[in-house]
Amino acid sequence: CNATGGNCFYKTYSSGMDAILEWYRFHYMNIMSQLPVIINISDHEEQIEDMVYSCQYDGEPCRPSDYIHFHHPVFGSCYTFNSQGTDPFWTATKPGAPYGLSLILKAEQKDHIPLLSTVAGVKVMIHNHNQTPFLEHEGFDIRPGIATTIGIQQDEVNRLGGNYGRCTTDGSDVNVKLLYNNSYTLQACLHSCFQHIMVRKCGCGYYYYPLPPGAEYCNYNKQPAWGHCFYQLYNRLRNHHLNCFDQCPKPCRESLYKVSTGTAKWPSTKSQDWVRQALRHQNGYNSTSNRSDIAKVTIFYKQLNYQSVNESPLLSENLLLSSMGSQWSLWFGSSVLSVVEMFELLIDTLVLCLLFCYQRLRAK
Repeated sequence: CNATGGNCFYKTYSSGMDAILEWYRFHYMNIMSQLPVIINISDHEEQIEDMVYSCQYDGEPCRPSDYIHFHHPVFGSCYTFNSQGTDPFWTATKPGAPYGLSLILKAEQKDHIPLLSTVAGVKVMIHNHNQTPFLEHEGFDIRPGIATTIGIQQDEVNRLGGNYGRCTTDGSDVNVKLLYNNSYTLQACLHSCFQHIMVRKCGCGYYYYPLPPGAEYCNYNKQPAWGHCFYQLYNRLRNHHLNCFDQCPKPCRESLYKVSTGTAKWPSTKSQDWVRQALRHQNGYNSTSNRSDIAKVTIFYKQLNYQSVNESPLLSENLLLSSMGSQWSLWFGSSVLSVVEMFELLIDTLVLCLLFCYQRLRAK
């Protein structure tokens, strides 16, 4: 409800589980928004060895400098491989699973927050270089105890923009100031737009998104009614009543990835004992229960080419003139010579009329 306890926002859930998750997430954000005062999460980055037992690309072991760490509000510690795309080590030389990225992941559930997410596994997302990954919108799950193979095919979309539709090259011509230090994407613009509106309307920012300069995150100790303001605004955003979708155009050039997956049980019944033993000796793996707590994923290019989708004008100037000439000839049966003769006849008629009028004037 609002600050006076009235004008409450109601929402109906079809499942009690969904209602409990939403209730917990709301209180979780209130707690996490106060953490920067107590502890700086970025100063306590986890090492990738806590999550990845084995990493290989094109048959070569990955290096410590091949990934960057960032903290996600819901999924916790996340790692991005080849974020800049400038390292020759990550150049794809051959298609196929043996030449892709192969990972053995730690998928233990003992550290999971039970009411924050009911999914067991690892979240993976394939995205372009220097692009902010929005895992809650585009990521997919890797199931524990399963070997997942992911074949990717790149698509490149080029939009015309200008008079043919609105798009932006790098976001510099967009009125919304991006809160992410990466390249422009539609999701980054929408989240930034919503955060700016929330700071302006509610006086504080939503914990899931970065903050504008000088703002602070919402929590019920400082802003007891911030939830009422947030849910009202978010409902308007979902119903397209905010102008964020009008202010955020699509990129003029965008790389997309088509994904096809296959799964198999891993490790198999015959090999699980020696696989677990090898991981225990090499990586300090310790299985405390019988449930599956490891997963394997292989990401590779299916083909070393990409599909380009380019927008082009349906009717160009040359095609327009050609169509007009064809229609003129069809309906009037004329050609260029006929048009010139008609033009000459009009000029001759005009000159004769002028001469006739001149003679009559002189006669008078």
